[in-house]
Amino acid sequence: MAVDLREAQQSMRTGRADRAVQQLESLTLAAPGDAHVWQLLGFAYREEQRMSEAARAFRRAAELDAHDAKSALGVAQSSFESGLPATELFRTALNLEPGNPAAIGGLANALAAEGQPAAAQETLVNVLNGHADWLEGQRHLAALRWIDGDTQHFARGYEDACRLQPKNLALRLAWFGAVAQTRNWDAAAIILDEGEKTMGAAQAFTIARLFIASESGDRVRADELFAATSSIRDDVRDIAYIRHCLRKGDPGKAEGVALRLVGTTSARIIWPYLSLIWRLLGDARAQWLDGAPPYIRAIDLDFAAGELDELAIFLRKLHTARAPYLEQSVRGGTQTDQQLFFRDEPIIQNLKAKLRSAIRDYVTQLPEFVSGHPLLGTPRAQILFSGSWSVRLESQGFHVSHTHPRGWISSAFYVSLPSSEQWGTQSAGWINFGLPPRELAVDLPAYLQIEPKPGRLVLFPSTMWHSTTPFDDGERLTVAFDVAIKQHH
Repeated sequence: MAVDLREAQQSMRTGRADRAVQQLESLTLAAPGDAHVWQLLGFAYREEQRMSEAARAFRRAAELDAHDAKSALGVAQSSFESGLPATELFRTALNLEPGNPAAIGGLANALAAEGQPAAAQETLVNVLNGHADWLEGQRHLAALRWIDGDTQHFARGYEDACRLQPKNLALRLAWFGAVAQTRNWDAAAIILDEGEKTMGAAQAFTIARLFIASESGDRVRADELFAATSSIRDDVRDIAYIRHCLRKGDPGKAEGVALRLVGTTSARIIWPYLSLIWRLLGDARAQWLDGAPPYIRAIDLDFAAGELDELAIFLRKLHTARAPYLEQSVRGGTQTDQQLFFRDEPIIQNLKAKLRSAIRDYVTQLPEFVSGHPLLGTPRAQILFSGSWSVRLESQGFHVSHTHPRGWISSAFYVSLPSSEQWGTQSAGWINFGLPPRELAVDLPAYLQIEPKPGRLVLFPSTMWHSTTPFDDGERLTVAFDVAIKQHH
């Protein structure tokens, strides 16, 4: 059995969770009382995104060894991801391992999902009072406050922490990043001013000021700071420089930096900028990257009107936030938080099965494998999801132009839409592909615009710029997802 267990663990390490599931299921038959085997099976199921089965496996492991903190946390996480109440399960995990960040964050998420946003925030505050430099906790707290509607003081946890630890550079930069996301450049600059008074000059502060100058439109100051930092290799600086060059109408200079970065871990952020650069330069590589015609497909799926109505009722209950997360593209609406497709409800699993079938059809029709290409150079054997969510837009709602760096293939599936009288202009609510972000002031037309229809699925490369046009009134309810990037082994 020991050899079999080692083989299963090796399968997990090499990214073959599907094989590990088969091996571990066999081992549970051979040794049904081995808590460790059940725990490993839970982890393998999670890798395969089979969350309800993972919860059952972890639950069995916890029954066999009630003192194992990993199994208790596995039960809590998998139950939460399946859409089940999980606050008490996370508390059990915390009792076994007090201070575990994953259990604390999970408890906060579970409380928020169960309609207790104040208790969720209090959970994090209580921990941060003794560990002010817990960056993930501070980020989590700021996010919870923002989506609960506290847009003025959402980052006050960072402020309190920096008062306690004035020389903590990482903490101050995290505070700066949170505020900079709101584009409140004056407040962000003050955070840097106070940091420099306490800690003195630092390269990180210079990069942050460069970012403010570039994104706020202060081109003279930005030119000065880019010149002063030309010898620095920093992805934040270089991406800001690419955007700066595009604003100035100099795609040639942007291309040189972008080509260097496309070979780094920032590649999936950079490919969309190369698309704009090559289109501006009239370079055929734009068609190589985006497809000619672009790799965009609209598919009308077989859903009865009653099915979509039932799905809409279910999704609306999940939209409990008052505002979208700061990093999201949503304007005038909300976006659900946890992975939608991990939920165990039949209505979601039925939707997931139909969408997965459409994805496989899309992938089958892609051109042959092209090494180094962000869409065509990705292994295609398995369909897993790096994210899945619902967006509910209301009057004048829209998505700003954006991409999905953590995805391979992205999507929009239309569930419920405004009436014909509510839309407004002819293309209101349509999805646009290839339009640059407005703040770059780049004059390029859309590759394509697609009209939304209930039951319509639109699939496209995650590196493709996409946005939507505001509409007058009503509700635009969608499901979206990113297919995960499968790594080579």
